[in-house]
Amino acid sequence: MTVSINSAYAKVNGLEMYYEVHGAGHEGRRPLVLLHGGVLTVGLAFGAVLPAVAADRRVVAPELQGHGHTADTGRDMTVPNLASDVVALLDELGIEQADFLGYSLGGLTALEIAVRCPERVGRLVLAAAQYAQDGVHDDVRTPDFTSPRLPGRADFQQMADAYAASAPHPERFQELLAKCTAAANAPLPWTADDLRALRTPTLLVIGDTDFVRVEHAAEMQRLIPGARLAVLPATTHMALMRRTSLLLPLLSEFLD
Repeated sequence: MTVSINSAYAKVNGLEMYYEVHGAGHEGRRPLVLLHGGVLTVGLAFGAVLPAVAADRRVVAPELQGHGHTADTGRDMTVPNLASDVVALLDELGIEQADFLGYSLGGLTALEIAVRCPERVGRLVLAAAQYAQDGVHDDVRTPDFTSPRLPGRADFQQMADAYAASAPHPERFQELLAKCTAAANAPLPWTADDLRALRTPTLLVIGDTDFVRVEHAAEMQRLIPGARLAVLPATTHMALMRRTSLLLPLLSEFLD
């Protein structure tokens, strides 16, 4: 099956937000919104899964503030700001409700949308996303390439190369790293009661060698009514979206 791909920019909240549309809409199927992780692009985060998830539905994949083709602004990079941008993009595209697959920083953004704008979210997949600061392992807070949970030098080179190839200001890669680090370490805006109040069908996915602690993901699964949890074996944070043999069947069953 041939999957159509289009890209464009939308003016939202002072950003020229880049987004891609893959696949075609099918009657009765909500669009799927893909939200990438920090310092990544659509291609780096979702290149392995996009052909499959866009085979029979419309997929919208924006690049968040300062990432990829979307130029940064002087605004702070915060989860509420990123979520507001995505909702504004959906408004621009006339999408009242969508399913969401958010990965890492994109997962935090998707969770914020589900908590603050629950009517906009049909089904929610949170990949490698925590709801509280103590949800991640201590060793990921001191990036020195020694922890197996962290991106390695080759991963960072891939990020730098993708940024250089797409960013309006390729020389600002270190600024993006600093902003993403600040966003990742900032207090998160949710409580356990926020998760208990969610009525969105939710699938939580992490790797067994992820940033997110397995115990924390299990706590989220208990808090969110009816949530499902999948822990992929032999899987790091960076490898999670590339584990297609395990991930795609989970996504297909849950989203269908």
